[in-house]
Amino acid sequence: MDEIVAEYIRRTVLRIPRSEIGKMLTTWGFLSENQLQSINLHQTKENVSQEVTQLCEENGATIQHAANLDIIYNYTYRDKKNWTVYKMTREGVDENVIFDLVDFKNNFKTSLRLLLKNVTITFKKYEDNSVWIRVAWGTQFKKPNKYKPTYVVYHSQTPYVFISHSIFRTCRAMLFQALLTATSYSEINEMDLRSRCLDSLKDIVFKWCNQNVQTFNPRPLLERNSALEEMDPRIIQEDKNKKEAIWRINEEDFGNDPQPKLQYAKYRLETVFKSKPELGILNNKEPFRCLVTFSSPHLLETLKSLAPAGLATAPSSRLFTCIVPDAKNSFKITEEKSGFPHGPPEQ
Repeated sequence: MDEIVAEYIRRTVLRIPRSEIGKMLTTWGFLSENQLQSINLHQTKENVSQEVTQLCEENGATIQHAANLDIIYNYTYRDKKNWTVYKMTREGVDENVIFDLVDFKNNFKTSLRLLLKNVTITFKKYEDNSVWIRVAWGTQFKKPNKYKPTYVVYHSQTPYVFISHSIFRTCRAMLFQALLTATSYSEINEMDLRSRCLDSLKDIVFKWCNQNVQTFNPRPLLERNSALEEMDPRIIQEDKNKKEAIWRINEEDFGNDPQPKLQYAKYRLETVFKSKPELGILNNKEPFRCLVTFSSPHLLETLKSLAPAGLATAPSSRLFTCIVPDAKNSFKITEEKSGFPHGPPEQ
């Protein structure tokens, strides 16, 4: 076994939490049952990693085997990466193109290797119809860097692709070309939707794609009143009615279901201050620009909780409630297009 492959496997095992090593190696399927049982998981992780590496050397592990273990690790801990959503479109082709995994793999590899010789490509399909692609990039004169790969997640029969942020601009163009060739789409564009929580990104775009509009299904009156009384049993009827109205409006804005997990929302404002010409001030026609970022470990749940907590008025601003239906958390607000603050933000 190549020393580089051995070292990569060793480092991958060291990243896995001790309680998950046995389960993840079993999922990997490269080691036999007897080999798995021979590993002493109660020793130091360094010794465990060396044992696993020795067994892999006995089995003749290749870089593809090591890359497969790396995909399993990143699939399990997919929220450790930053993900960006891209949407593909096609023209003049039937939208109901039948997806064939073998053709997809062959077309992707052929297209990418025509553009770059030194590249390592690994695929793994999961039960949710997602295809995970791991691409380790090299150059025309250097071997692929196995420690800085790009991860791509594509769901068959959908136009959406989720790509980890770790990708150079020159490599991005080659990756896009390979994706378009493999999927028979003609164009790919970034959606201005990013998060560390891959599952939440999927939830947002797939509901939006299928036009599953979130309907308002208010909780029973007695349930909401009971919640209010638990907060303060001395509350008077007038305040209870006021809080009841806030609950209703807030649920109309955000719905009853748990919110998708996003870490931030960015708003780029571009506006021009106007004054009378005779005053001789602010006559610069260049626009004023500013960037406002709202961040939280769980931004949408935080925004949803503001009005009931008395920290914001209801209804919530359209700037916040449009994040999920518009499938965006990065906006550019301009004076003419959006009519800010009355209209929705425009890209």
